[in-house]
Amino acid sequence: MRFSVAILSGGKSSRMGTDKAFVPLLGEPLIEHVIRRVRDLGQTATFIVTNNPEPYRYLDLPLYGDVFPGAGSLGGVYSALAVSGTPYTLVVGCDMPLLNPDLLRYLVTRAAEQPGSHDAIVPRVSGVPQGLHALYAATCRESMARRLAEGQLQIRAFFDTVRTLFVDEAEYAAYDTDGRSFRNINTPHDLAAVEQLLSSE
Repeated sequence: MRFSVAILSGGKSSRMGTDKAFVPLLGEPLIEHVIRRVRDLGQTATFIVTNNPEPYRYLDLPLYGDVFPGAGSLGGVYSALAVSGTPYTLVVGCDMPLLNPDLLRYLVTRAAEQPGSHDAIVPRVSGVPQGLHALYAATCRESMARRLAEGQLQIRAFFDTVRTLFVDEAEYAAYDTDGRSFRNINTPHDLAAVEQLLSSE
C-alpha cells in the first residue's frame, strides 16, 4: 500500500518559548529524533509541513506551507493531504520523539487489510483520539476542506464525519504498553521528563 509520511511543524510553541522542533533532546533537535523514527516505514515519501521553511532546509526533505494558515492541527493535516501524492498519509507531530516505528507500521497494516474501507485510522489513549499520530486517506480531504471553510477546527470532531477506525490500548499494547509513543513535548518540563526517560534506558 502506497503511503507518505508528513511531519507537522506548524505550532506556535508558545509554552516552550522557542521553536520546539529544534529544542535539543540529548544533544539532537526534536525533529531529528522524529525523522529517524519514521525513516524506514516503507513509505513512498517523507515531507514536512511548516510555514517557516528556512530552518528546516538542512534536513533535505520537501517542505510545504499550510493551505489554511492559522487553522490549527486540522489545517495542518489537510495541508499534508493536499500535497501528498499517495492514497494514504501518515501524519505525526514534530514534537513526538518517542514514536514507535512498529506501531506506526501496524496502523498502515490495518489500512492495507481492508483497502478503501476506512478514511482514517486513529489510535486512542484513554478514549482520546491521537490525531497527530494517525493515518489518513486522501478521501478525507473533502470533508476537511468543508469543515475548515466553516471554521470548525476541532480535529477530534472531524473523525465523526468520516469512516474512522479507532485503535485502542488493548489492540496496540504489543507495541506500546504505556502510551509513550503519543507523548509530545510542549514545555521544558515535558522535555526534561522525556530526557530522563531516554537517559535511563
